[in-house]
Amino acid sequence: MKLRKIDISQSDLLMHQVSSLYHSGKSMKTCWKVHLNIKGQTGRMMLTWLLLVSLVCVTTQDGDGPENSVLQCGPENLTLSSSGQVIVLRWTEDDPSCSAVHDVLVYELVVLKPDVPTPVTGEVSVMPEQIGSSHSWSWRSSFALECFSHSVRIRSRYNKQASPWKQEDIHPGMEHLKTAGIYPKDALLERGSNFTFCCILPEGEIFNSAPTIRGLGSGSSESRQISNRSYAVTVHLTQASDRSSTCFHCTPPDHGACAYIGDPPQDKNLQCETRDLQSVECYWTAGRDYIVSHKSPTVYHLLGRECRKGGGELGMSGDQARWKMEVEIDVGEVNWTLTAVNGIGKVELLDRADLIKRVHMFAPKAVMASTINARNVTLEWEWTVQHYRNLKIRCQVKISHGDTHTIREYFGVGLSFTVLNDLIPYWKYNVTVRCATTPDLWKWSDWSTTVNFHTRGDVPDALDVWRQAAGDEVIILWKMPLANQSHGIIKDYRVTWEKTRSRGKEPQHATVHNNDSLSLSLDTAEEYIITVTARNENGSSPPSTITIPSFSPDGAERANGSWIVRSGGSFNLSWSPSPAASCGYIVDWCPSVGRCKAEWLKVAPNQTSARIFSENFTDGVRYLISVYACTQGAPLLLNTLEDYVRETRIKDKLFKSLKWKQQDSDVEVFWDRVNQREQSAFIQGYVLYWTEQDSNENFSVSTVNPEDTSLTATNLRISSYEFRVAALTAVGESGATYFTATLNPLTDNLVKPVLISLITVFGVLSVISVLCYKHWACIKQKVYPPVPEPVLTWPTSLGANRCRPLHVDHETEVLDVSELHYDSVPVAEDYVTEKPPASSQTPAGYYNQPLRRSIPAALTSLAIDTPASPFRSVFSNPSYDLLLQPGEQQSSLGSRLQEGTSSEGSFSEYQAQSNTQTFSFIETTEEPENLMSCVFTYIVVPKST
Repeated sequence: MKLRKIDISQSDLLMHQVSSLYHSGKSMKTCWKVHLNIKGQTGRMMLTWLLLVSLVCVTTQDGDGPENSVLQCGPENLTLSSSGQVIVLRWTEDDPSCSAVHDVLVYELVVLKPDVPTPVTGEVSVMPEQIGSSHSWSWRSSFALECFSHSVRIRSRYNKQASPWKQEDIHPGMEHLKTAGIYPKDALLERGSNFTFCCILPEGEIFNSAPTIRGLGSGSSESRQISNRSYAVTVHLTQASDRSSTCFHCTPPDHGACAYIGDPPQDKNLQCETRDLQSVECYWTAGRDYIVSHKSPTVYHLLGRECRKGGGELGMSGDQARWKMEVEIDVGEVNWTLTAVNGIGKVELLDRADLIKRVHMFAPKAVMASTINARNVTLEWEWTVQHYRNLKIRCQVKISHGDTHTIREYFGVGLSFTVLNDLIPYWKYNVTVRCATTPDLWKWSDWSTTVNFHTRGDVPDALDVWRQAAGDEVIILWKMPLANQSHGIIKDYRVTWEKTRSRGKEPQHATVHNNDSLSLSLDTAEEYIITVTARNENGSSPPSTITIPSFSPDGAERANGSWIVRSGGSFNLSWSPSPAASCGYIVDWCPSVGRCKAEWLKVAPNQTSARIFSENFTDGVRYLISVYACTQGAPLLLNTLEDYVRETRIKDKLFKSLKWKQQDSDVEVFWDRVNQREQSAFIQGYVLYWTEQDSNENFSVSTVNPEDTSLTATNLRISSYEFRVAALTAVGESGATYFTATLNPLTDNLVKPVLISLITVFGVLSVISVLCYKHWACIKQKVYPPVPEPVLTWPTSLGANRCRPLHVDHETEVLDVSELHYDSVPVAEDYVTEKPPASSQTPAGYYNQPLRRSIPAALTSLAIDTPASPFRSVFSNPSYDLLLQPGEQQSSLGSRLQEGTSSEGSFSEYQAQSNTQTFSFIETTEEPENLMSCVFTYIVVPKST
């Protein structure tokens, strides 16, 4: 290296020197950068440092001779390829000088593209042992390679030497095409990513800033211009392609491109196990493929072994995938890795497991019942995998009969048989088996095929016995054995009974066929022991015994009831514990009305509650429920109560004999007690409604006492009313009964008292009449003594105006009348008809003759004097005290004549007896001018007795 002298006093000279060094062709790359960093600094110190740096650069360049400045070992045999948007460059080293390389050889790569001013760079390091082999480098473009031309440059660098650049061009692009296009076409794209398409337009065509994208929403793309004819469209891929591709159009539809949008493999939940200890089976949940599976099916690798979908080892069931592979199973945990790859991406699943603890056994084979007895069976099976014989096995046996299923578990090494105990005699069973390893239970095997067998028969089970009192009889009841209790075909039942105090003697007995009860007439003063057994072809059941206590002839039992709740067509019953219940409790029930057969339930001694249910329960029926304590002797009654399973509405017209009574303005309604047989719910009270005719206003009165039998409607008006009586129950008002009543006026209520009064008076008068009839002679003597005959005296002053002679009946005694006076009085113009008695001797033509208008206007007063009577002061007889005054005669007699009434009896209330006669004075036509007109009513002469 040759040193040059530089005058540091002049900065311009320094700059000239540095510039001449650069233009001489020497490599000044590093030094030039330093000069740029310090340019503009002033001062002597800085000039000194610049001089030193320049000297170092010049020294370095002078020392690099032509043989050392260029590296001869460079890339050879360049091959450039592309796939989609990926560029791949491959090369080798063939120069002999490469053998002298003993350190890392670095290749520098540069990708040039017009859309990015700064080139994309990359490096590949090659170790000495790799020199001479093939090398490659790949790069993924953000654009389709068809959008524009891409160039790739490469050179090698070793220590401080570099080989010359070599350049390879790829795809000159489609800018030269005269037709438009959008690239890439038929690409596989990942959902959720941003992808850039490029649109190449023909000359003169205008770019649409809002390209059409079928399958994506609006506003999901952005565009920018790359060159005169090229535009970049960046799309956010929010939706996956389902059954078809997603198409893009930046010009008319004939210049579009389609893509397939999907996801990398979505597989998950890998689990591996072994079934035969010679192979591994892995299961996982396969992800949804969308349309990607048609373009690029998912490829799976397990432990490096490839298996595609549809291959013989890979199975799919819905979204569950399974892969079986033969491997050697060792003790210890192993990483089982599954890789799934498609055209978009890949996923790796890992399961770390010890397969010795993950044995999924096959189902037992050849299961059979080898030995069958009445209550036990020996069950055997086989294994298809010999390794199972050395494993600790846990097996489950599912025993089924009818709708009942039970599972029993058995353990053992290489377990291949078991004994099933406690089976039901004379019963059909279905049995199946499954097994698993223990103690590390991984999975149960599948159930084996079902085995059927029928156990042998045995004697029946002991009967469930109860009793029911019915009048002076006792009904012995038992529940007929069910199929799983009879253990064969029941032939008959044997019932024996004996008195407690005479046990040891031959008891009485009876045999019953096909029945579940027997009525016995027992001595009510004695206690009996009843025994019942059932018999089949294998023998008789154990005896069931019940004690019947002495009881009253009517068999009635009394106790207090409590604690019952209805629940869904049944009763939940509870009671207080009893120290006398040594063998439990018995609950029986029966409809409370009518004859019935009791049902019962036996409860364990440690329970004081029970749920009572029967298929015979009926809604709206009241049941009598009793709780007994089971003792060593006779059952002891604890509680009784009544209730309904469900209360229902009582039918209408419940009240058969409604009556009502009006009391002034109130109406009281009566009814008979409701028969319990007609009650389908508890009656809690009654209500009475009434509505006046032609009125919509309702009134009511109610009672909450179910014992009441009447209700009163008050303050009613005189009108017609419609009444309705209903019972109050828990389900509402029911049993409505209607009737109509019309209220009478208050005066009508007096009819009855008046009638009663009249009947009373009539009765009293009748009694008096009877008494008077029996004692009439005495009463007549005291009250009606004989009356003297009247004396009739005619005054001399009458003159020419005189009356005609008085005609007296021949049967009538002659009365003496002392004197007769008359005055002239006016007479009414009306007629008066006088009809003398039939026995009267009045001449013919004088009967029923009207009084003529020529009657004198005045009539003198008439006085009849009779002798004094000793009884006059006690009982006066007005018939003989006649005194006519002028005023009275005119008003009294005249008014009676105008009324047209008979003059008979007009002067007093005294009525003549039937044996009296009337004397009439009637004016005749003879000598009317000489006679005085006289109007005499009558003179009553008592007939002598």
